[in-house]
Amino acid sequence: MEVEGPIVEESVMAGRIVVGVDGSAPATAAVEWAAADARHRALGLRIVHVCEPWHADGATEHCARTLETAAAHAGDLAPDVELSTELLHGGVAGALVAESATADSVVLGSRGHGGFTGMVLGSIGMAVAGHAAGPVVIVRGPAVVTHGRIVIGYDGSEPSVAAMAYAIEQTRSRDAQLHVVYAWQLPVYSPYAVAFSDLLQEAFQQQAQAARERLIPWREANPDVLITDEQLCEHPVSALIKAAATADLVVVGSRGLGGFASAVLGSVSHGVLHHVSRPVAVVRPREEAS
Repeated sequence: MEVEGPIVEESVMAGRIVVGVDGSAPATAAVEWAAADARHRALGLRIVHVCEPWHADGATEHCARTLETAAAHAGDLAPDVELSTELLHGGVAGALVAESATADSVVLGSRGHGGFTGMVLGSIGMAVAGHAAGPVVIVRGPAVVTHGRIVIGYDGSEPSVAAMAYAIEQTRSRDAQLHVVYAWQLPVYSPYAVAFSDLLQEAFQQQAQAARERLIPWREANPDVLITDEQLCEHPVSALIKAAATADLVVVGSRGLGGFASAVLGSVSHGVLHHVSRPVAVVRPREEAS
Protein backbone atom coordinates (compact mmCIF):
# COMPACT_ATOMS: atom_id res chain seq x y z
CA MET A 1 0.00 0.00 0.00
CA GLU A 2 1.39 3.39 -0.96
CA VAL A 3 0.04 6.22 1.14
CA GLU A 4 1.53 9.64 1.63
CA GLY A 5 2.64 10.47 5.16
CA PRO A 6 4.46 8.49 7.83
CA ILE A 7 2.98 5.03 8.35
CA VAL A 8 3.85 2.76 11.25
CA GLU A 9 3.19 -0.94 11.33
CA GLU A 10 2.99 -1.58 15.06
CA SER A 11 -0.42 -2.70 16.35
CA VAL A 12 -0.28 -0.45 19.42
CA MET A 13 0.44 3.26 19.03
CA ALA A 14 0.07 5.61 21.98
CA GLY A 15 -1.95 8.77 21.55
CA ARG A 16 -3.94 7.57 18.57
CA ILE A 17 -7.44 7.99 17.23
CA VAL A 18 -8.99 4.79 15.89
CA VAL A 19 -11.46 4.98 13.02
CA GLY A 20 -13.45 2.00 11.81
CA VAL A 21 -14.20 1.79 8.09
CA ASP A 22 -16.35 -0.40 5.85
CA GLY A 23 -16.44 1.50 2.58
CA SER A 24 -19.77 3.24 3.23
CA ALA A 25 -20.31 6.99 2.81
CA PRO A 26 -20.69 7.60 6.58
CA ALA A 27 -17.42 5.69 7.15
CA THR A 28 -15.67 7.96 4.64
CA ALA A 29 -17.02 10.98 6.54
CA ALA A 30 -15.69 9.40 9.74
CA VAL A 31 -12.21 9.07 8.19
CA GLU A 32 -12.30 12.73 7.20
CA TRP A 33 -13.37 13.80 10.70
CA ALA A 34 -10.78 11.57 12.38
CA ALA A 35 -7.97 12.79 10.12
CA ALA A 36 -8.82 16.41 10.92
CA ASP A 37 -9.06 15.63 14.64
CA ALA A 38 -5.70 13.86 14.61
CA ARG A 39 -4.16 16.88 12.89
CA HIS A 40 -5.76 19.35 15.33
CA ARG A 41 -4.65 17.43 18.42
CA ALA A 42 -1.28 16.14 17.13
CA LEU A 43 -2.30 12.50 17.55
CA GLY A 44 -1.69 9.39 15.50
CA LEU A 45 -4.45 7.87 13.38
CA ARG A 46 -5.15 4.14 13.21
CA ILE A 47 -7.58 2.91 10.55
CA VAL A 48 -9.14 -0.52 11.03
CA HIS A 49 -11.51 -2.67 9.03
CA VAL A 50 -13.13 -5.75 10.55
CA CYS A 51 -13.50 -8.66 8.14
CA GLU A 52 -16.27 -10.77 9.63
CA PRO A 53 -15.82 -14.58 9.60
CA TRP A 54 -19.00 -15.30 7.64
CA HIS A 55 -17.96 -13.25 4.61
CA ALA A 56 -17.81 -15.12 1.30
CA ASP A 57 -14.65 -16.39 -0.39
CA GLY A 58 -12.53 -13.55 -1.65
CA ALA A 59 -13.76 -11.25 1.10
CA THR A 60 -10.29 -10.76 2.54
CA GLU A 61 -9.11 -9.15 -0.68
CA HIS A 62 -12.17 -6.88 -0.70
CA CYS A 63 -11.58 -5.99 2.97
CA ALA A 64 -7.95 -5.15 2.22
CA ARG A 65 -9.00 -2.85 -0.62
CA THR A 66 -11.49 -1.09 1.66
CA LEU A 67 -8.75 -0.47 4.18
CA GLU A 68 -6.29 0.67 1.53
CA THR A 69 -8.77 3.16 0.04
CA ALA A 70 -9.53 4.66 3.45
CA ALA A 71 -5.83 4.94 4.30
CA ALA A 72 -5.04 6.66 1.01
CA HIS A 73 -7.84 9.17 1.62
CA ALA A 74 -6.62 9.89 5.15
CA GLY A 75 -3.05 10.26 3.90
CA ASP A 76 -4.15 12.84 1.34
CA LEU A 77 -6.09 14.80 3.97
CA ALA A 78 -3.47 14.72 6.73
CA PRO A 79 -0.05 13.84 5.27
CA ASP A 80 1.80 14.84 8.45
CA VAL A 81 -0.27 12.60 10.74
CA GLU A 82 1.31 9.32 11.84
CA LEU A 83 -0.88 6.68 10.21
CA SER A 84 -1.27 2.95 10.79
CA THR A 85 -3.74 0.40 9.46
CA GLU A 86 -4.84 -3.08 10.41
CA LEU A 87 -7.24 -5.66 9.03
CA LEU A 88 -9.07 -7.27 11.95
CA HIS A 89 -11.19 -10.41 12.07
CA GLY A 90 -14.22 -11.30 14.17
CA GLY A 91 -17.31 -9.41 15.25
CA VAL A 92 -17.28 -5.72 14.37
CA ALA A 93 -18.61 -4.27 17.62
CA GLY A 94 -16.41 -6.46 19.82
CA ALA A 95 -13.29 -5.67 17.81
CA LEU A 96 -13.91 -1.92 17.98
CA VAL A 97 -14.66 -2.00 21.70
CA ALA A 98 -11.36 -3.86 22.19
CA GLU A 99 -9.59 -1.15 20.16
CA SER A 100 -11.02 1.52 22.47
CA ALA A 101 -8.98 0.19 25.41
CA THR A 102 -5.76 1.64 23.99
CA ALA A 103 -7.19 4.47 21.88
CA ASP A 104 -7.66 8.15 22.61
CA SER A 105 -11.06 7.79 20.96
CA VAL A 106 -12.94 5.68 18.42
CA VAL A 107 -14.61 7.32 15.41
CA LEU A 108 -17.38 5.67 13.39
CA GLY A 109 -19.86 6.52 10.69
CA SER A 110 -23.48 6.66 11.81
CA ARG A 111 -24.44 3.67 9.67
CA GLY A 112 -22.43 1.12 7.74
CA HIS A 113 -23.26 -1.38 5.05
CA GLY A 114 -25.94 -3.92 5.79
CA GLY A 115 -28.22 -1.86 8.05
CA PHE A 116 -31.70 -0.51 7.43
CA THR A 117 -31.30 2.64 5.35
CA GLY A 118 -33.94 4.53 7.34
CA MET A 119 -32.03 4.19 10.61
CA VAL A 120 -30.07 7.25 11.71
CA LEU A 121 -27.71 5.17 13.84
CA GLY A 122 -26.71 1.59 13.13
CA SER A 123 -26.48 -1.20 15.69
CA ILE A 124 -22.67 -1.21 15.55
CA GLY A 125 -22.43 2.48 16.42
CA MET A 126 -24.87 2.07 19.29
CA ALA A 127 -23.05 -0.99 20.64
CA VAL A 128 -19.63 0.65 20.50
CA ALA A 129 -20.90 3.90 22.04
CA GLY A 130 -22.47 1.88 24.82
CA HIS A 131 -19.45 -0.26 25.72
CA ALA A 132 -16.25 1.50 24.60
CA ALA A 133 -13.60 2.35 27.18
CA GLY A 134 -13.40 6.01 26.22
CA PRO A 135 -14.85 8.63 23.85
CA VAL A 136 -16.75 7.42 20.78
CA VAL A 137 -17.49 9.93 18.00
CA ILE A 138 -20.35 9.19 15.63
CA VAL A 139 -20.17 11.05 12.31
CA ARG A 140 -23.20 11.22 10.05
CA GLY A 141 -21.82 13.08 7.04
CA PRO A 142 -19.04 15.34 5.77
CA ALA A 143 -18.57 18.73 7.46
CA VAL A 144 -19.94 21.42 5.16
CA VAL A 145 -19.86 24.44 7.48
CA THR A 146 -17.52 25.17 10.40
CA HIS A 147 -19.01 27.17 13.28
CA GLY A 148 -16.05 27.28 15.68
CA ARG A 149 -18.28 26.07 18.49
CA ILE A 150 -18.37 22.92 20.62
CA VAL A 151 -21.54 22.14 22.58
CA ILE A 152 -21.65 19.98 25.69
CA GLY A 153 -24.46 18.80 27.91
CA TYR A 154 -23.16 19.05 31.48
CA ASP A 155 -24.93 18.09 34.71
CA GLY A 156 -22.00 17.45 37.05
CA SER A 157 -22.29 13.64 36.94
CA GLU A 158 -19.10 11.57 36.66
CA PRO A 159 -19.62 10.80 32.94
CA SER A 160 -20.31 14.48 32.23
CA VAL A 161 -17.09 15.46 34.03
CA ALA A 162 -15.15 13.13 31.70
CA ALA A 163 -17.11 14.61 28.78
CA MET A 164 -16.20 18.15 29.87
CA ALA A 165 -12.48 17.33 29.95
CA TYR A 166 -12.74 15.91 26.42
CA ALA A 167 -14.80 18.89 25.21
CA ILE A 168 -12.28 21.39 26.57
CA GLU A 169 -9.43 19.58 24.82
CA GLN A 170 -11.40 19.61 21.56
CA THR A 171 -12.25 23.30 21.99
CA ARG A 172 -8.66 24.31 22.70
CA SER A 173 -7.25 22.33 19.77
CA ARG A 174 -9.69 23.97 17.35
CA ASP A 175 -9.33 27.50 18.78
CA ALA A 176 -13.11 27.43 19.17
CA GLN A 177 -15.54 28.33 21.96
CA LEU A 178 -17.28 25.92 24.29
CA HIS A 179 -20.99 26.29 24.97
CA VAL A 180 -22.30 24.44 28.03
CA VAL A 181 -25.97 23.49 28.15
CA TYR A 182 -27.77 22.52 31.33
CA ALA A 183 -31.42 21.58 30.86
CA TRP A 184 -33.80 20.84 33.71
CA GLN A 185 -36.89 18.90 32.73
CA LEU A 186 -40.07 20.15 34.37
CA PRO A 187 -41.63 17.49 36.63
CA VAL A 188 -45.06 16.27 35.62
CA TYR A 189 -47.76 17.98 37.65
CA SER A 190 -51.42 18.84 37.42
CA PRO A 191 -52.16 22.01 35.39
CA TYR A 192 -54.73 22.88 38.06
CA ALA A 193 -52.04 23.14 40.76
CA VAL A 194 -51.45 26.84 40.10
CA ALA A 195 -49.61 27.44 43.37
CA PHE A 196 -47.21 24.64 42.48
CA SER A 197 -45.88 26.59 39.48
CA ASP A 198 -44.16 29.12 41.77
CA LEU A 199 -42.41 26.31 43.58
CA LEU A 200 -41.27 24.81 40.28
CA GLN A 201 -39.91 28.16 39.12
CA GLU A 202 -37.99 28.50 42.37
CA ALA A 203 -36.67 24.95 42.01
CA PHE A 204 -35.47 25.69 38.47
CA GLN A 205 -33.69 28.86 39.61
CA GLN A 206 -31.87 26.85 42.27
CA GLN A 207 -30.88 24.20 39.72
CA ALA A 208 -29.70 26.88 37.27
CA GLN A 209 -27.59 28.60 39.92
CA ALA A 210 -26.00 25.29 40.91
CA ALA A 211 -25.23 24.62 37.22
CA ARG A 212 -23.51 28.01 36.87
CA GLU A 213 -21.46 27.40 40.01
CA ARG A 214 -20.30 24.00 38.71
CA LEU A 215 -18.60 25.80 35.83
CA ILE A 216 -16.47 28.08 38.00
CA PRO A 217 -13.64 25.54 38.56
CA TRP A 218 -13.54 24.72 34.83
CA ARG A 219 -13.22 28.39 33.90
CA GLU A 220 -10.52 28.95 36.51
CA ALA A 221 -8.53 25.91 35.34
CA ASN A 222 -8.86 26.81 31.64
CA PRO A 223 -8.60 30.61 31.31
CA ASP A 224 -7.55 30.29 27.66
CA VAL A 225 -10.85 28.63 26.69
CA LEU A 226 -13.93 30.77 26.07
CA ILE A 227 -16.79 29.05 27.92
CA THR A 228 -20.36 30.25 27.51
CA ASP A 229 -23.35 28.67 29.18
CA GLU A 230 -27.12 28.57 29.35
CA GLN A 231 -29.61 26.98 31.71
CA LEU A 232 -32.96 25.93 30.32
CA CYS A 233 -36.21 24.56 31.68
CA GLU A 234 -36.55 22.02 28.88
CA HIS A 235 -35.95 18.38 28.06
CA PRO A 236 -32.15 17.91 27.73
CA VAL A 237 -32.39 16.16 24.35
CA SER A 238 -34.52 18.96 22.90
CA ALA A 239 -32.15 21.61 24.26
CA LEU A 240 -29.08 19.87 22.82
CA ILE A 241 -30.73 19.36 19.43
CA LYS A 242 -31.33 23.12 19.20
CA ALA A 243 -27.81 24.00 20.37
CA ALA A 244 -26.33 21.49 17.90
CA ALA A 245 -27.56 23.50 14.92
CA THR A 246 -24.50 25.76 15.20
CA ALA A 247 -22.01 23.27 16.64
CA ASP A 248 -19.05 21.48 15.08
CA LEU A 249 -19.28 18.76 17.74
CA VAL A 250 -21.79 17.84 20.44
CA VAL A 251 -20.36 16.13 23.52
CA VAL A 252 -22.35 14.17 26.09
CA GLY A 253 -21.51 11.80 28.91
CA SER A 254 -22.52 8.18 28.56
CA ARG A 255 -25.03 8.61 31.38
CA GLY A 256 -26.26 11.57 33.37
CA LEU A 257 -27.85 12.03 36.77
CA GLY A 258 -31.05 10.17 37.51
CA GLY A 259 -30.61 7.23 35.15
CA PHE A 260 -30.40 3.55 35.96
CA ALA A 261 -26.85 2.76 37.05
CA SER A 262 -26.84 -0.44 34.98
CA ALA A 263 -27.73 1.32 31.72
CA VAL A 264 -24.81 1.47 29.27
CA LEU A 265 -26.24 4.61 27.67
CA GLY A 266 -28.53 7.13 29.32
CA SER A 267 -31.68 8.45 27.68
CA VAL A 268 -30.03 11.78 26.85
CA SER A 269 -26.98 10.33 25.09
CA HIS A 270 -29.27 7.84 23.33
CA GLY A 271 -31.60 10.62 22.17
CA VAL A 272 -28.78 12.89 21.02
CA LEU A 273 -27.19 10.08 19.01
CA HIS A 274 -30.46 9.47 17.20
CA HIS A 275 -31.52 13.06 16.55
CA VAL A 276 -28.45 15.30 16.18
CA SER A 277 -27.03 15.48 12.67
CA ARG A 278 -23.68 16.98 13.69
CA PRO A 279 -20.83 14.75 14.97
CA VAL A 280 -21.61 13.49 18.47
CA ALA A 281 -19.02 12.36 21.04
CA VAL A 282 -20.24 10.03 23.79
CA VAL A 283 -17.71 9.97 26.63
CA ARG A 284 -17.53 7.27 29.29
CA PRO A 285 -15.15 7.46 32.27
CA ARG A 286 -12.56 4.79 31.54
CA GLU A 287 -12.99 3.07 34.89
CA GLU A 288 -16.68 2.48 33.99
CA ALA A 289 -15.91 0.61 30.76
CA SER A 290 -17.92 -2.58 30.50
